[in-house]
Amino acid sequence: MTYQDTLNWMFSQLPMYQKQGKTAFKKDLTNALKLRDHLNSPHKNFKSIHVAGTNGKGSTSHMLASILQEAGYKVGLYTSPHLKDFRERIKINGKEVSKQYVMGFIKRNKPFFEANKLSFFEMTVGMAFEYFSKVKVDVAVVEVGLGGRLDSTNIITPEVSVITNIGLDHMQFLGNTLEAIAFEKGGIIKPNVPVVVGETQKKTKSVFKDLAKKNHSKIVFADKEITKAYKTDLLGSYQSKNVKTVVQTVKELKLIGYKITEENLKKGLLNVVKSTGLLGRWQILNEKPKVVCDTGHNREGLQYVTEQLLNETYEALHIVFGVVNDKDISTIANLLPKNATYYFCKPDIPRGMDVNKLRQKLISYNLKGEAYNSVTEAYQEALKNATKNDFIFVGGSTFLVAEII
Repeated sequence: MTYQDTLNWMFSQLPMYQKQGKTAFKKDLTNALKLRDHLNSPHKNFKSIHVAGTNGKGSTSHMLASILQEAGYKVGLYTSPHLKDFRERIKINGKEVSKQYVMGFIKRNKPFFEANKLSFFEMTVGMAFEYFSKVKVDVAVVEVGLGGRLDSTNIITPEVSVITNIGLDHMQFLGNTLEAIAFEKGGIIKPNVPVVVGETQKKTKSVFKDLAKKNHSKIVFADKEITKAYKTDLLGSYQSKNVKTVVQTVKELKLIGYKITEENLKKGLLNVVKSTGLLGRWQILNEKPKVVCDTGHNREGLQYVTEQLLNETYEALHIVFGVVNDKDISTIANLLPKNATYYFCKPDIPRGMDVNKLRQKLISYNLKGEAYNSVTEAYQEALKNATKNDFIFVGGSTFLVAEII
């Protein structure tokens, strides 16, 4: 199989949550444990940092990787979903896994995957862990896919567990309350492993404290710690929360022997995009008119985005917008700016919400705009209508952003 044949097989034959949604979600670790044994527990051959949370876990993971790279460590980085190429999910010091490795891993293990009906995500995690083991990384930053307790990544025992924040997202899998979701995310807390929580939230604080106590784990709430302000190349005022979480995590790593200087910390935060290749976080695509895309897609993520939009100066606001079909529009509609022209579209995946359905739902909230046949058509129309002093925002779904960049 060629590289593209391999990806087609991975994407189509086995469930992929990002494309299919609920039918691809497996709520147990049975297959992850089977694969662990099949691959001879590669995760035991490298140290790791585990990152969970509703928003900010991708940015946080990339910041940590960048800082550790500046400190001279060989750093594995596992994140999801990818935007342009599958290989974005698995990197070492910012360099993506080779096409040959992806092809070889699938070829070697395909009979096992087929016999055990492994999901797309399960085999991707196995691929990452085997790769990190074979190339002997010093430490891997591992982002949780969905939830935490029953996520395929949760076979590792990390140096530090990190939970950025908790919001009402993926409720069909994780629970209908912040407390229930916090319990699932808090499932990455391991015995005697320190945990850093990014945001203190009234409803979730006691959940995390109880889990930490049960595991005899030190717990620190990053937003309650006094730290000096650091700058990062990741744009968007909302990144200040992620920076605090990262700075506290670095403190915990230093306490257990990691050699990270103040200069490493500063340079790492200022070179995240260059060092790790992160895409889609308040990413500026054009200047006149200014065009920005952002992958924030749930209520909390879009709240950060709309707050950032208020800080921008423009004559008119244009928003290219699309979501997935399991998105509860009522949870985000009141956040969306009413002083904008909308260009509604459907991300090009089976899970994308029908554009006419999306438009119908959002015009009932007094938003104004038309439906377009594709993301590209919607974006081109926005560019055509905008003057050089206008602002175009592209978002609502990771997949919509992926099509634009």
